[in-house]
Amino acid sequence: MQQMVGAAKKVIGENGGDGISRGVFSVLGMADTTRGWSQGSHLAEVGVMLVPTDKREIGSHEFAQLWRREIGDVPGLEFMTFDSSTGRSETPPIDVRLSHRDPRMLEGAATALAAQMATFAGLKDVDDGIELGKPQLDFTLSDDGILAGLTPADLAAQVRASFYGAEALRQQRGRNEVKVMVRLPLEERRSLSSVEDLVVRTPIGGEMPLRRAARVDRGRAYTSINRAEGKRVIRVQADVFEGEANAQEVMKVLLSESLPQIKARYPGLTWERAGRQKSMEEFWDFLIVAFAFALLAIYGLIAVPLKSFAQPFFAVMMAIPFGFVGAVLGHWLMGLDWSMVSWMGLVALSGVVVNDSLVFVAAANRFRGEGLDRLAAAEAAARQRFRPILLTSLTTFGGLAPMIFETSVQARIIIPMAVSLGYGVLFATLIVLLIVPSLFAIVEGPRERWSAWQDEEEEAPAPEGSP
Repeated sequence: MQQMVGAAKKVIGENGGDGISRGVFSVLGMADTTRGWSQGSHLAEVGVMLVPTDKREIGSHEFAQLWRREIGDVPGLEFMTFDSSTGRSETPPIDVRLSHRDPRMLEGAATALAAQMATFAGLKDVDDGIELGKPQLDFTLSDDGILAGLTPADLAAQVRASFYGAEALRQQRGRNEVKVMVRLPLEERRSLSSVEDLVVRTPIGGEMPLRRAARVDRGRAYTSINRAEGKRVIRVQADVFEGEANAQEVMKVLLSESLPQIKARYPGLTWERAGRQKSMEEFWDFLIVAFAFALLAIYGLIAVPLKSFAQPFFAVMMAIPFGFVGAVLGHWLMGLDWSMVSWMGLVALSGVVVNDSLVFVAAANRFRGEGLDRLAAAEAAARQRFRPILLTSLTTFGGLAPMIFETSVQARIIIPMAVSLGYGVLFATLIVLLIVPSLFAIVEGPRERWSAWQDEEEEAPAPEGSP
């Protein structure tokens, strides 16, 4: 912990001094791991509180990498992880949950998978998920102990009373109650050999050495046993260096190549995505269904007033994919990564970009009803609705601009959604003014020719001899 604190202060001093940090805090005996808060004298946590991004030149991810490099290798360290996210730490992007009925085979598979992850370039903080805990002694009754009438409960009670103590009586002392415990002298409790030399009593009144009554094995106590759906599981996790590895590509290789090879060595092993990857799967399942219903509802709401099956799809809703292009360009211009919030902004965008197209098509249909042909109606509608369409898009983007260009940490969550919506509407406006009139003319072409053919049929002279 002191080494981590010293390295943090050195990185702060080399990158702006105390002006970039609000302080360094350290906690011994407690750590915030990816599985929740844990306690124990073998754990430590060190945190650095940085000032807002607009008041420092170094980013949090860059600071974490420099800090990691400054600490270097720590002899005897079991696991160390760095988190440079805002607020509570999230689960790493690489997260696989393994399950097996045999704990030993499960641990072997977890170790093998962690070794496979370590071979990928750009991965960091690979954790096999195995927490062996502190050493302990395991007692198993021998045949002699069973024949003597001993039970596991009898053996455990005698060992506990010998080394921890048995309550003999309670003495009242003023307002306090004092427990009187009886146990072996200190000289007989100092070494592990005293455990095997312990003499236990049998139910029939005899005595026998503990080494004869039971087998003593050295083991470890699990700090926690994780289960999911009634099955014992271990989560193998790893983080990625930004720009050096792609979490999706790494997971694809692990699921298609590494895990099948490990399963061949450990029959009965099952696995699934967990953490952030699992959340992404559930999000995509929901998003696809919700987006499909949204598009269907939009189509129905537009088709009823337009009284057409073709216009809502080929003229009005064709602005949606172009709005998606604008959202992608907006993320590129703003230097933002694509996220789940960005996709949520796209779903909202699909319901907004059709407004300008609907205004245009409604005006064009009105001009068609006044007797203009399809080309003249498209031109007249574009002229008449140019200002309302442009002002609607500009005011929408202006309303989202404070969120788009906000630099505070608190606004980072909603900025991708605002960028998708704002830039998508802005880009779709150009499409509505340039492409939608052409699409309207194309859609109305067959209808116009059909109407002209019907008029010709009605005006054609009747053949001779017809009634």
